[in-house]
Amino acid sequence: MGRIHTTESEGATCPLVIKVHNEVNRDYTNTYELILIGHAGHPEVVGTLGQVPDKFHLVSSVEDVETLEVENPLHLSYVTQTTLSVDECRDIVAALHQRFPGINPGIKGPQQEDICYATQNRQNAVKELARFVDVILVIGSPNSSNSNRLRELGERCGITSYLIDSYKDIQLSWLEEANAIGIAAGASAPEVLVSQVIKFLKEQGADESVEELTVVEEDVEFLLPKELLMANRSK
Repeated sequence: MGRIHTTESEGATCPLVIKVHNEVNRDYTNTYELILIGHAGHPEVVGTLGQVPDKFHLVSSVEDVETLEVENPLHLSYVTQTTLSVDECRDIVAALHQRFPGINPGIKGPQQEDICYATQNRQNAVKELARFVDVILVIGSPNSSNSNRLRELGERCGITSYLIDSYKDIQLSWLEEANAIGIAAGASAPEVLVSQVIKFLKEQGADESVEELTVVEEDVEFLLPKELLMANRSK
């Protein structure tokens, strides 16, 4: 069992979801038929679909776009799940514009500022991590959309990748031929889980040295949405 590489950054709760809900309500008021790009069952998707369930379509892939049936192809608008990455959305958005040329021309998305920066940063970090390791362990819940995407991305980069809830899920057979092991974490995985995985690997004979891979320093600050800002001022 070889060296350990980690890629970490602190998670954060941001107002992007509120921004999406505001856009949904605005477009619904303007009588648009709405499309949500996202993964079925994700809590954010469930909440966003619940804003206006009678006029919403969920698409998760280019194939979904090809079979999508709408009432008025000339009066459509779309939003995206914020915990997707720009890369994930790009092909779906292109398919929407190709199939429905009359889709809301005011939307230029997905824009970087509309995507959870923690999700995008982690995906960029996994791409970089894949250059140096033989196996990637992604720490995150099995029902975490962004954690599953990290594992899939590692595989697409040609590196065998596993999603684990904690060090207890690690099978030593995964690591027998690995000279370098990569560790990544989903946006909501606490740092203590990363520390426990590193401790476990060292106990199993991994090299004592740990190299932290920093792709970007997260120093993003968000302003509160106008509605919340006004509510706080009135208290």
